[in-house]
Amino acid sequence: MSVAEPEETVDFFAGVLGWAVIAEPGGSFSGWVGDRLAAQVVAGVQGWRVFFGGDEPRALTGNSSVDTGRVLHGPWAPPPRHGEPCWAELMTAEPEDEYWSRELGWQVEPGAEDFVLFTSSRHGDPRPVAGRLKTGRAPGWLTYFAVDDLAAACARVSELDGRVLLEPTTVPTGLIASVEGPHGGACALLEHPQGWGGNWAG
Repeated sequence: MSVAEPEETVDFFAGVLGWAVIAEPGGSFSGWVGDRLAAQVVAGVQGWRVFFGGDEPRALTGNSSVDTGRVLHGPWAPPPRHGEPCWAELMTAEPEDEYWSRELGWQVEPGAEDFVLFTSSRHGDPRPVAGRLKTGRAPGWLTYFAVDDLAAACARVSELDGRVLLEPTTVPTGLIASVEGPHGGACALLEHPQGWGGNWAG
């Protein structure tokens, strides 16, 4: 994630998500859950950037990229723990489902009126890997983080001067809320997902 105030922002999310924070060279910070990296926070203005596993590192549209190496979070990784990424949804006014199929080999499964589910067979049977929701907002990925208690997490957001943008509500993914830190970094919280994608994990 790139925000104007990386240190204050990583401290905010550490307070909500329980990250252990490490200061990195160049003024960036990493947030950890146990031995797994949950996020990196750097100076900038682009917000969250999502990285997908693949064979060739490259930039994608929607503030996302492909990287090689071991994937720490996703449908074939261990179940998400409190504070770890657990889902991603592309918010866009102009769906380009063919682009994601071409770039990442994803299959498209139409869902509700403005939603599609992307699945991947990269490591065997197809599994849900991401969603796409048609909205009127600027295109970009909404990152979800697992929490054990959504009401408590939202209360903590308010205590730390953040904002609850969407109060807890049930959607096909599960019980979610949308929150934002005092210096940006809007994301979603998903209560106790059993796997990547919450209820989509089956």
